Parts: sequence; structure tokens; C-alpha cells
Amino acid sequence: MRKVYTPATAAAGVEEMLRLIDGRWKLIILFHLFDGKVQRFSDLERLIPAVSQKMLAQQLRQLEADGIVARQIYAQVPPKVEYRLTAWGQALCPALDALLLWSEQRALPAGEASGD
Repeated sequence: MRKVYTPATAAAGVEEMLRLIDGRWKLIILFHLFDGKVQRFSDLERLIPAVSQKMLAQQLRQLEADGIVARQIYAQVPPKVEYRLTAWGQALCPALDALLLWSEQRALPAGEASGD
């Protein structure tokens, strides 16, 4: 059964979830992990050249702690660490796709976005 929200509880719930993905690099990291992609730490560094190694590690640790990203460590030299979205993290994809579609409507002339 789905939870029934009031405007206040809905706002609080959205605010809580936005805190999970808040951070300059988290959304970019998530987009690089969508569609079941597995990325090594070094791949993410290459894909997001403007992020520092320290910040990337910090953002990945936060996403992992929040259950959005899973980390796999392989016992080898040099160390190999891979990241992927958890099932819950992958479930975020449609919401972010909807945000992209919503942002596209801003550029459309009045009336086109609503299908008029």
C-alpha cells in the first residue's frame, strides 16, 4: 500500500531524498553508472576530469553509505575497485530521466510543452 502524503510530508520526503543526491558531483557519477554500468574508480576519474580524487572518493563513499552505489574491491595489486548502482540506485533512473524531460520543456515555446 502506498503512503498517503500531505503537502508538508511530501515536501519533507522530497527534501530528505534530495539530500541523498545533493553534492556537486553525485548526479554526474550516477549518470555514468546508469543502465547497469560498472565503472572502476580510475574510469570515473577519467570521465569526470574536473573532480578531484579526494572529492570523487568522498562522493562515492556517501552514495555507498546511503545505499545508492555498491563498491566491489578485488584483492589484487594494484587494487581494483569497481562501482555500480544498487537496485535502489538504478530505480532512480526514471526520476532523473523525467527531470531531463521536464528541463527540455523550458526551452519550448509556450503551448508546445502541454501539447496545445
